[in-house]
This record gives sequence, structure tokens and C-alpha cells, in this order.
Amino acid sequence: MTSFRKMHGLGNDFVVLDARRAALPITPARAAAIADRRRGIGCDQFILLEPGTDGADVFMRIRNPDGSEAGACGNATRCIASLVAGETGADRVVVRTISGDLPVERLGEVWRADMGPARLGWQDVPLARAMDTLHLPLEDAAACSMGNPHATVFVPDLDAIPVGTLGPRLEHDPLFPQRANIGFVQVLNPEHIRLTVWERGAGLTLACGSGACAALVNAARRGLTGRAATVTLPGGDLHIEWRADGHVLMTGPVATAFTGTIDLDALPL
Repeated sequence: MTSFRKMHGLGNDFVVLDARRAALPITPARAAAIADRRRGIGCDQFILLEPGTDGADVFMRIRNPDGSEAGACGNATRCIASLVAGETGADRVVVRTISGDLPVERLGEVWRADMGPARLGWQDVPLARAMDTLHLPLEDAAACSMGNPHATVFVPDLDAIPVGTLGPRLEHDPLFPQRANIGFVQVLNPEHIRLTVWERGAGLTLACGSGACAALVNAARRGLTGRAATVTLPGGDLHIEWRADGHVLMTGPVATAFTGTIDLDALPL
């Protein structure tokens, strides 16, 4: 039997397995089986911890519920930093992902992650062809990359948007060769926005940290907000700041829901 930990940031939930001391037989199919909410443990993203090297305290591998690999997950980054800090007593942890290193620090009861620079070029997202990422030729949308592709759709009334219908259609639009996370944003004032995210490979979630970063960046680029704002998601609030050097800081809580064990050999390969 293999131990696991169920964690979440604002209800954006993760099953975390630890392969830092011994490798685990995790395949995309097994990650998808664990993430299944009816037949598995259930989560928005499956997280596998691997040894950190060259200045990183831990390597965090992220898989969506369909088994596909993701390059970034802001809420998981804070959760994993808190887990490692609990082991070491440190107030600062460097979490490595396939998209780069993410420094995270404890600020009292919350954690602040440096999600790295927002990437604004069409090749960075990526998009299917050259265009202005601030004004996409679909809906009223802008795009950027936070280590994974994001499109932000600006709407006057978030409650009136059929996110469950529009989200998957935009995720698979030909404009996004690697699909995209689709955030629907209502700007309440220059310091406060509302956000609901249809996550690539996961669907609707209570919160999306990288999506909140992308939403603030794209809103600020359009002059709708300043470079810092509260982002209210269905699961709660994150504070996002787009620094002058291009890096995006995300501050929010973490929680452990429960721990348990799972028989990996009983899962499909």
C-alpha cells in the first residue's frame, strides 16, 4: 500500500504521492484512475513529488484528471511548499516544475508563490498563428502563459455566462494547439475581480491559481485594473501582484483534507 495526502487551496484539490525516496509506478492511466471522483480518490490534479536537485527543494510533477501533464498549478505549488516546510522548518521553499522553479514563502497563515514571469508572446501561449495576445479573435479574450496556456474572457456579468458549455468549446478551439485554460472574468473595480476557470483537462474547479495570475495580468494589460488585485474565485480569494520585473506573485491559504493509503497495483497501467 502507498500513502497519499489529499490537499487543497481554496477547494482546488490534489492527491499527493511522494516518490522522493523511492520511485512509484505511476503512469498517465494510473494518475487518471486516482483522480477519478467516482472510482478513485478524486482530485482536480494529481501531484507526484520527486527529488529536488540543483537548488530546488522538491520537484512537483502535475497531471490533470485525464492523465495529461500540466506545466503549472499555483494552488498546488503553495500546498507542496507548505508540506516541505513542515518537514524542514524552513519559511522558504523552491518548488521545481517542468516549467521552471517557483520560490514560495510563508507569510503568517498564508503562502506567497512567485509564479515566474507572465509570457505574453503568441508563441509563448502558444497560439496557432501570429497575433496580438491582448485581443484574440474569439469572444472578448486575451491570452498569456503562466507556464501553461491561459485565455481570459472578459464578461460584464459572470453569473450569466454558461461556463460549462462555453469553457470546453474554447479549450479545444483550433487557436490553441495545446488546448488552453479558459478564465471568465468580471472586473468589479480596479482592485477586485471575479473569476471562474474551465481548466484544461480538468473542467470546472473551485479555484485556479495560475488562472488567477493570468486574469490579473490580462486585466492590467487592458487597463482594467492596477498591477495588484484581489481575485475572487468560487472557492475564495487570492491576492495577485504583477511586479514591475514581470514576475507574478500569488498569495493564498493551503489545507490538508485527509491522508490515506492506496493499492497502486490494483489500478490500470
